[in-house]
Amino acid sequence: MAPWIAAIFSFMQIAMFRLLGRRMRVQGRPLLLLTTTGAKTGRRRETTLGWFPDEERGNGSRLVVASNAGAAAHPSWYVNLARLPDGAAIEVDGHKFAVSAESLHGAERERAWKRVVALAPGYGKYGQQTDREIPVVRLTPKA
Repeated sequence: MAPWIAAIFSFMQIAMFRLLGRRMRVQGRPLLLLTTTGAKTGRRRETTLGWFPDEERGNGSRLVVASNAGAAAHPSWYVNLARLPDGAAIEVDGHKFAVSAESLHGAERERAWKRVVALAPGYGKYGQQTDREIPVVRLTPKA
């Protein structure tokens, strides 16, 4: 996709999120607005993502999936989080708060992945489309 088309698409997604908020869904999942800091540019970046409750951690933590629709490369928001995990914030149901991000690994990631696929089976297809292990990221509100 051409960069200018991606920029327009991103702008429209964020505008729709701000307008419709909790009524928007992706694969039946509610959305959040993730704000990251660009790893190369240092600029604030926003993207809408479906989220899942973090049943293992609780405490308002949420899980997001860096599927990139099954593409071979990680999505840019994930790269930004991996490089600057403490520079993130989310907006959910009209509330904004800073979060720390942690990629899950091993058995913890596998348990989370199984829950994600059970709740939104489309993610399972993404996992079959790519050779990379799709990251599952825990977003935990900062105190």
